[in-house]
Amino acid sequence: MNKKISVFDVILITVLTILCVVTIYPVAYVLFGSLSDPLLLEHQKGILWKPLGFSLEAYKLVLHNPSIATGYRNTLFYVFSGTIINMTMTIFGAFALTRKDLYIKKFVLLVIIFTMQFGGGLIPTYIVVNKLLGETIWTQMLPGAIATANLIIMRTGFMAIPESLEESAKMDGASDWSILTNIVLPLSKPTLAVIALYYGVAHWNQWFQASVYLRDRNLFPLQLFLREILLQNQVEETVVGVAAGLTANMEDVVKYATVMVAIVPVLCVYPFLQKYFVKGVMVGAVKG
Repeated sequence: MNKKISVFDVILITVLTILCVVTIYPVAYVLFGSLSDPLLLEHQKGILWKPLGFSLEAYKLVLHNPSIATGYRNTLFYVFSGTIINMTMTIFGAFALTRKDLYIKKFVLLVIIFTMQFGGGLIPTYIVVNKLLGETIWTQMLPGAIATANLIIMRTGFMAIPESLEESAKMDGASDWSILTNIVLPLSKPTLAVIALYYGVAHWNQWFQASVYLRDRNLFPLQLFLREILLQNQVEETVVGVAAGLTANMEDVVKYATVMVAIVPVLCVYPFLQKYFVKGVMVGAVKG
């Protein structure tokens, strides 16, 4: 039996196809540019459908750049350590807000939601963070350890778990810690995976916070080095400077290669977490 395709289906498929092209083509363009011959790419104008020639020289230059290696090392540390801190704080906060015996629960939730609309501003935040943490790695992980939206999603996901399971566990003498570790967390894997992805990607893409609080280049994340390279490429005639030994026709290719090196890890992680994405968000957003 053939299913009749409605006008709405045609419009939906058309819109989604356009969105896919608009999203995928910029990444494909950068990939093709990074693999192209610099001399051929220099004279290319308009749409790029495939690499012009083939060269890995740009990737060799990028991967041998000590700044990129330092940025990768620091970013991986910030991503793993920061995500662990984020998830720990968010799980404890969300679980506490689901307890019926927490008398000030509504007030605490109101204060948390208040922070979504109002903040202290950049300068007061900088003064507080700089005084408490100084110019250390902790400035990249402790401020914003809990994202309010993620906390609310996780709390709603925890509340979707049937109360009968917790009541049965309490009758068997289970403590709140046992309920959290043995019941709530195992049944909330989709939500946990999605929130961990949110936090991890946020740490991976973080550059502004590092530019504000860090002065030691040995602590810079990868995205801050990437920003320096791209901005320098816009201002100067070479990509990384005279010391790198690059010619002017290499600047675009090296720029594209640097971008690809920075985004490949995130692109590799998404397919493994995609199956949890829709389910995790729906579980954490539907039930109030």
